[in-house]
Amino acid sequence: MKIDGIIFDSDGPLVDSETLSAKAIAGILAKGGVSVSIDDILERFRGTRFATFAAELLGDYPVTSIEDFAYAFRVRSVALFSRELKPMNGALALVSGIRIEKCVASNGPMDKIETCLGVTGLLPHFAGRIASAYDVQSWKPDPGLILHAASMMNVSSDRCLLVEDSLADVQAGLAAGVSVVGYCLSPKAQAALQHRVPVIQELADLRAFLL
Repeated sequence: MKIDGIIFDSDGPLVDSETLSAKAIAGILAKGGVSVSIDDILERFRGTRFATFAAELLGDYPVTSIEDFAYAFRVRSVALFSRELKPMNGALALVSGIRIEKCVASNGPMDKIETCLGVTGLLPHFAGRIASAYDVQSWKPDPGLILHAASMMNVSSDRCLLVEDSLADVQAGLAAGVSVVGYCLSPKAQAALQHRVPVIQELADLRAFLL
């Protein structure tokens, strides 16, 4: 199938923000006397709406209120992003070389997406082509955000390719009727998907799907 547009998630496929976000969350929990590993936080956090994640996490570890947790997370994560955030290996080369329509669709708020893309030098490649779930009021795994991203590019959803790194995100793409490539999907996610989508470990491998 010919691909006329490509949709990237920001967190994971393009920038390594999820690990830093997990680091910020671990710091908040540690301040409350709770030790949770980065890997455990990532397993909970990937592809999940922040409000849902926060409610479930604080249900297990009631160290603070959801409001205070959200504020502390925003402060800590922005500081970490400014100091340490990097693009994923090969992201800049890949994005700069794509000649078809491209956009970003993320469950995060617009200011976070723009901060992450700006710090890593990716923002100019997606000017006017960023879809935030907070603006659309549709969070993955619901397909609404992906369908909105396709419409931003004026590309039919069945001619779009979505690049995602979590179970919920891939499910959103499948529900939206786009082609999906999993990027570094965990074995658990692949098993849950019954291996219905191809998986790549390096962004450079994505070029094969765009020929």
